[in-house]
Amino acid sequence: MKKTRRMIIEENEISQIYTFPLGGIQQKVLIEGKRKELPVVICLHGGPGTPIPFSVGCRGLFPEFTEHFIMVYWDQLGCGINDYMLEDKFNISSFVEMTRDLIEEVKKLFPNNKIILFGISWGSVLALKASKYVDAVVVYGQVMRKLFLNDEVFGELEKAGLSKNKMDIVKRLTPDNFNDKDMQLLSGSIRKYTNGYNNEAGRKAPMGAIIRGLLTSPDYSFKDFKAIMINGTASSTCLWKELLSIDLTKELSKVEVPYHILQGDTDIVTSTSDIVRLVSTVDNSYLHCYIVEDSGHEPGVLGMEEVFQMLFKVAASE
Repeated sequence: MKKTRRMIIEENEISQIYTFPLGGIQQKVLIEGKRKELPVVICLHGGPGTPIPFSVGCRGLFPEFTEHFIMVYWDQLGCGINDYMLEDKFNISSFVEMTRDLIEEVKKLFPNNKIILFGISWGSVLALKASKYVDAVVVYGQVMRKLFLNDEVFGELEKAGLSKNKMDIVKRLTPDNFNDKDMQLLSGSIRKYTNGYNNEAGRKAPMGAIIRGLLTSPDYSFKDFKAIMINGTASSTCLWKELLSIDLTKELSKVEVPYHILQGDTDIVTSTSDIVRLVSTVDNSYLHCYIVEDSGHEPGVLGMEEVFQMLFKVAASE
């Protein structure tokens, strides 16, 4: 571990791994911040099962965040340091319960601090469903409905010249008949042929530095690092089936706390145009949407800068 990183950790008033019973299962959570009176940001990563960039192995990696917030990093059950073979009994409600349990544990530690949920993609589902238990929510890439399986995705792939055989496969996909191979074809095609995941015009996040940081983490074993991508989440078809079927339109339109959505301008995985349409038509002063230019579904450098600025703004608001 580099000297600079060690100094960052030592200068934080709080930098500790906790073990909490989330959904009745003991799970490890990293909590880190410069001062104990700072607002708390609970990170809900994407996937399911992809704890990047903010994970339990990130101690000392993000001083720009821990200088201003107490960051709560949780590798959700089934990945990273909390790798676990997910049976089909684990559904969205199971993860919402774990999220609520985590919020309660954090409130015990910081009863007077402002608490903000920050969700990315799949994490936005958990953030929405647990929103009433916190002071505010910030998300990047809000899941609402027709995840992956929407006309924008099909249109962009056809425009890009995806072969008729492959188009026939992806157009036949439904929440009931998908399999891993077909979903890999769909997501891989979106990544290769469109700006849906990453916009070529935007600066990509420095993943190399994050990976090196995880490999030298004081808290991660190599097994934990490997479980960032190859993990027990893959054993759950129930969770993905439910996620592909979900429609959160009504729930999102009725949020009761400040709820700030950041969307990449070329995001078609979680359709930006769909989100903009909803926010502009519902009468809810809590619900806001902001477009991040030259960005797709995964936040690049500009996306993460916008996330930081939004968290800072939300934390400072009354």
